[in-house]
Amino acid sequence: MNYVTGVVIQFNNGAKEVTIKARGKFISKGVDVAEVARRKFLNDKNVSVKGITIGSEEFENKEGKMVNVSVIEIILKNN
Repeated sequence: MNYVTGVVIQFNNGAKEVTIKARGKFISKGVDVAEVARRKFLNDKNVSVKGITIGSEEFENKEGKMVNVSVIEIILKNN
């Protein structure tokens, strides 16, 4: 709920767009944040999904090995 609150506060402070980024096992949380914020808390503001970008990033894990992790970026816009 902290992330949802952050998105709602950004729109209430006049933001035209908010970007939600998530990676790895937290991608589902990013999608949930976007949908809960949009459908439950910003229904009166007519917020919609502007775009969704998916991809992967490479980083070094604790063992020093390079690994790929999936990423998602969801852009919400105030119409």
